[in-house]
Amino acid sequence: MSEPHQDESTETALSDAVDAAPKRSHLLVWLRRLLLAAFILLVVFVGFIWHANYAATRAGKGILFDDVNDVPEQAVGLVFGCSEKLGSRDNLYFKYRIQAAAELWHAEKVKMLIVSGLREKYYNEPDKMKKALVAAGVPADNIICDYAGLRTLDSVLRAKKTFGHNDFTLVSQKFQNERAAYIAQANKIKVYGYNARDVEGYAARKTEDREVLARVKMWLDVNITNKQPMTLEKEPVPE
Repeated sequence: MSEPHQDESTETALSDAVDAAPKRSHLLVWLRRLLLAAFILLVVFVGFIWHANYAATRAGKGILFDDVNDVPEQAVGLVFGCSEKLGSRDNLYFKYRIQAAAELWHAEKVKMLIVSGLREKYYNEPDKMKKALVAAGVPADNIICDYAGLRTLDSVLRAKKTFGHNDFTLVSQKFQNERAAYIAQANKIKVYGYNARDVEGYAARKTEDREVLARVKMWLDVNITNKQPMTLEKEPVPE
């Protein structure tokens, strides 16, 4: 007596399975599409990061030098600022940039140095740099302080727009010189660069990691947002 009931149950289960199959197939199709879209976005994202970083590297080809004797003579050298100390320790980036700038001066490759960095109420990179350069034998009268070098872009564009130099020599570690060269070339500024000694160890690895994203921002600033210096005043008032 139970056979008709069992047949009906079997037919219902089969019908439900048939109805569910297209739904599962539809979900699988959308899942594959989402995974494909995510993969394409990842490839585009990684490719963009690579392109931005390679753009800076390419900008420095043939114009950045490790030997001061190879650096062409220019009227002005642009020295990029950083803090003199990291806590109680000397900042080697600062130390090596000062050494490179002094070498450039003593080799008579430049006649003037612009030291560009941040100045705030209780913090003053340009004055620290000038003091260190004077101690290294560069005459104070041949050093110009740019107190609004908030970023690499600000320093490069202010050298042109504020201080009136359309060609100069970049002085920093190679990674920053490459980025500065890209910004300069995009703004029709002729530059060469003298690479300061690089820093090794944990601090250098952290800097390298940050540099990857710094180059992405560099590319966006130049090609998308047309970023300009925060100010073009020669001596902005410290905050």
